[in-house]
Amino acid sequence: MALFEAKNVTKQYGNNLALDNVSISVPEQCIYGLLGPNGAGKTTLIRIINQITGPDSGELYLNGKKLMPDDVRYIGYLPEERGLYKKMKVGEQALYLARLKGLSKAEAMKRLRYWFKKLEIIDWWGKKVEELSKGMAQKVQFVTTVLHEPKLIIFDEPFTGFDPVNANTIKNEILFLRERGATIIFSTHNMESVEELCDNITLIDKAKTILEGSVDEIRSRWAANEYDLVFDGNVKIEGNGQYEILNHDVESNRSVVRLKTTSSISSNDILQSVMKSGSLISFNPAMPSMNEIFIRVVENRN
Repeated sequence: MALFEAKNVTKQYGNNLALDNVSISVPEQCIYGLLGPNGAGKTTLIRIINQITGPDSGELYLNGKKLMPDDVRYIGYLPEERGLYKKMKVGEQALYLARLKGLSKAEAMKRLRYWFKKLEIIDWWGKKVEELSKGMAQKVQFVTTVLHEPKLIIFDEPFTGFDPVNANTIKNEILFLRERGATIIFSTHNMESVEELCDNITLIDKAKTILEGSVDEIRSRWAANEYDLVFDGNVKIEGNGQYEILNHDVESNRSVVRLKTTSSISSNDILQSVMKSGSLISFNPAMPSMNEIFIRVVENRN
């Protein structure tokens, strides 16, 4: 069942078409990647979901019901550009934001203590935001985003400003939130994070949806007819009518090659052909990364 749906959403700013009939369906208790190059339309869609702006046409649904202004209380949003008040103390600000989300003071304090201890930031309670590093402030805003236990959480580049250790901490917390029942829209340019976290994705480019589905299904689909080969030494291998060479690198006196078949050639026939080029060490079906798929799909449109 979809917790959130956007159907045929279109938005135009003057002569700029930001979204062109875009639809997404986010399953319940799923981490859903919203991907695309800069200017693709991701931020516009996120702003529409948060009702910061409205669509020119199209409909949005939360839990099967049309999204209404009051439904923002069921949404948690961590924007890419942070919005904490620099002169306020961390604890006072976190409590203030929690109360805005409808929590009583007692319940807000209880949840804040839990999260501040869990993320090891309890000592920051009395500090002003301007005293914190970017990563430290990021942790505080992460807490204020999830504190009211929203049904739908939107993370826009949530790892910006984090070192690898703290980025891993937040990744684990995102997975923990999903396990507890949260549904998450995750917008990022980091395709490695997409592979680690996302169940499903939609890729938007130039205001249109160009790729969507489960991460595993998409990777399997793009892996069709691609193979990774490793040769001993620096070999020369060229494509022919049956396959094309996608990548050819030399690493530690070994040639690492990825090829894609262009006809119904069998793997045995490929082996017979490529072994003429040199001493073959390994031959395996390729599983392209989401980063490779992202680049290929976008470049094929340009």
